[in-house]
Amino acid sequence: MRSIVLGFLLVATGCHADSPAGPTVPADREFTLAPGQWASIQGTSLRLAFLRVSGDSRCPADVFCIQGGDALVHLRVSESTTAEYELHTGDRARGIVTHAGFSIELVQLQPYPFSSRTIDPSDYRATFAVMR
Repeated sequence: MRSIVLGFLLVATGCHADSPAGPTVPADREFTLAPGQWASIQGTSLRLAFLRVSGDSRCPADVFCIQGGDALVHLRVSESTTAEYELHTGDRARGIVTHAGFSIELVQLQPYPFSSRTIDPSDYRATFAVMR
């Protein structure tokens, strides 16, 4: 019985947004996260979490738009300090942040919107790259 309870607690804490569980990825290589998922950067104490997407106003792929629009990706980064950042898909300069000597770039946000469907917040996947 004790091992069942312990196993349940391990699974439950692994699903929490502040949990250290998640993939360990090498620096200087792209990786993709789902909302609420953490990643650790191999050989460092740097961890980051894709929190959510807000304000997705990107032009749908099946519509002609004058401007491409923008989506805001919320990111939590932890190393010696913890901070939250808002990265933009529509402006490359605002899609990169520096934290504790690391450059963190939002490379891509999927799925891309279509006019005929709404994106469920849990369906988003953000691709990041972390450079030293």
